[in-house]
Amino acid sequence: MEYNGGSVVAMVGKDCVAIACDLRLGNQALGVSSNFPKIFPITDRIYLGMSGLATDLETLRERFRFRVNMYTIKEEREIEPQTFAHLVSSTLYEHRFGPYFIEPVIAGLSKTPSGDLKPFIAAADLIGCLNFAKDFVVSGTASAKIYGLAEALWEPDLEPEDLFETISQTLMNAVDRDAFSGWGCLVHVLTKDKVITRTLKSRMD
Repeated sequence: MEYNGGSVVAMVGKDCVAIACDLRLGNQALGVSSNFPKIFPITDRIYLGMSGLATDLETLRERFRFRVNMYTIKEEREIEPQTFAHLVSSTLYEHRFGPYFIEPVIAGLSKTPSGDLKPFIAAADLIGCLNFAKDFVVSGTASAKIYGLAEALWEPDLEPEDLFETISQTLMNAVDRDAFSGWGCLVHVLTKDKVITRTLKSRMD
């Protein structure tokens, strides 16, 4: 889980949700790339972040893309974040005896029966045990540091700009204290009508 390094965090705001990752790809202490995003769009309303072994990350990215496309064709509708979280969980659990070394983080906006969009976040361990949260979820080598900062900085009902500031400060300050994460970060903020994506520069030492 620590071979390639990397960290991911997702946070809930007021009618919005944010997900962020660092950009480092390493071979243990050796830096390999400073532009290795760990977050991928699944639909317009769902983003998936994965930390762990880079080869498994690429494998699962394609596997999830295939399964989501099959779901869309079969059901003739877009997959909801909650459904996608269970799809991720079952995919990981299928391989529990030889697991993918990945900890996924899911952020999205789910439709309520009234048609409103509600923030949704979830995380799982490497065999698919889901963790739903109302505030934030983390994964990766800097997760202990991210937890501490997120506990201190996160507040309920943050507006999109405040949520962006909170998640980016949380991640950037946490990865500064972790040798296997860092080298800039990528942040996506999902709101009802748009997705704001920003790349931030940080310490490169």
